[in-house]
Amino acid sequence: MAQIVCLNGRFVPYEEALVSVEDRGFVFADGIYEVIKFYGGRPFHMEAHMERLAKSAAEIRLPLPVATDELARACEEAVDRNGLAGRNAAVYLQVTRGPAPRAHAFPAAPHPTWFILARPENGPDRKNREHGVRAITVEDRRWHLCHVKSIGLLLNTLAKQQAMEAGAYEGLFIRDGILTEGTASNAFVVRDGRLWTHPEGPHILSGVTRQVLMELASGAGIPVEIAGVPLADLYEADEVFVSGTLSEVTPIVEIDGRPVGDGRPGPITRRLQEAFAAATGAVARA
Repeated sequence: MAQIVCLNGRFVPYEEALVSVEDRGFVFADGIYEVIKFYGGRPFHMEAHMERLAKSAAEIRLPLPVATDELARACEEAVDRNGLAGRNAAVYLQVTRGPAPRAHAFPAAPHPTWFILARPENGPDRKNREHGVRAITVEDRRWHLCHVKSIGLLLNTLAKQQAMEAGAYEGLFIRDGILTEGTASNAFVVRDGRLWTHPEGPHILSGVTRQVLMELASGAGIPVEIAGVPLADLYEADEVFVSGTLSEVTPIVEIDGRPVGDGRPGPITRRLQEAFAAATGAVARA
């Protein structure tokens, strides 16, 4: 069936979803976004995604065009209108400051643009999930507003491309000798039975999946340490994995050509994969 897009509250065919060439999202990357996973046609932690969207909007002084509960309903309708009811899907929601003559200062009376895309999404590659992936470390040259889910992702894309060209799945950002996160994921390190992840703040985008995994770990009796991990400790880790809405729980088994642990996904990673699968399965069955 033809893809349907929600653009400013109207559901239109993909080919008719057009925005101004002077939209500030296009000329300044002046906008924010969320990616929400649906399992069995049901959203996974929609409220947390909408809360983060509202926080991102507030950080950049972007007035949301409609209430978050209306945006959430539009996401669900987009899933249904694209024939994805009862299926796994990924929903992309973007809000920009809207069209205005090009000038760096905000327009006096902005008219935000928002749109929603819904597409089938069956989860991370099974081989990656089962056997793990390679990663490289990359210098974290990004700005100090990483906690804003901005559409301005140039340095993320450059780092991701660097990783791909090195034959790796992900690039792990290192800022001042400390692991922050991945180019499109949050990072977790396991040492001596404890789970480590970088604190929230301006140097990481705290993921919804990240928060879910920390809660699952605590519930399973796995100690969680909220602290930065030095590069030297990263190389000596027992296990490493990355998380995200689409990557879920993906083990890292090699970093910069060095094996992580014994070069296979470790037991804590496996336990959290199973716990996360149970959590998403419960959503799909609800």
